[in-house]
Amino acid sequence: MDSIFALYHLPAELKYLAAVESELKATAVSRVGAVGPWQLMAPTARDLSLKVKGKYDERKNFHKSTVAAAKYLRDLYAQFGDWLLVIASYNSGPGKVLTAIKKSGSHNFWALQNYLPAETRGHVKRFIATHYYFEGYGSITTLTKAEVTAYKKSVSAFISKQKTALARTEGGKTEELKTGNALILNK
Repeated sequence: MDSIFALYHLPAELKYLAAVESELKATAVSRVGAVGPWQLMAPTARDLSLKVKGKYDERKNFHKSTVAAAKYLRDLYAQFGDWLLVIASYNSGPGKVLTAIKKSGSHNFWALQNYLPAETRGHVKRFIATHYYFEGYGSITTLTKAEVTAYKKSVSAFISKQKTALARTEGGKTEELKTGNALILNK
């Protein structure tokens, strides 16, 4: 999954969505007919170039369904620009999220969540909890767009201060500062 998400320039932590959706079971079938590890509905799967015909169902194929899910997540992010809204729309569909945005007047998941179905609110929170369980901390996929922006600004300010301090201690000779947050800043 990580390599597929990397190919589509998506955060690897989105893999936890499959754990929330299906407990990583290829044979999972929801009460509404979503199938496979990514719990894709047949029309959505077909739109994403998966074959769904009788007993042949590519939604159950881990590789093909992960590629389809990556494309869908990428497209949802292009539409919403906020990972929590992407997770919500993955669950209930982009139409319900757009309606919640309109009713609430906000693009912040925490402000509009009461305009979403209870299942969708719970789904986003299960994703966040699963992410924290496996990683021990959050990432850009567990923050709102405003929180990500504020975090990036604070990390950039910190790095700038460190570079300035390093330049002073090195007598004006500046070296590149190695940081684990460089990847986050590039997202």
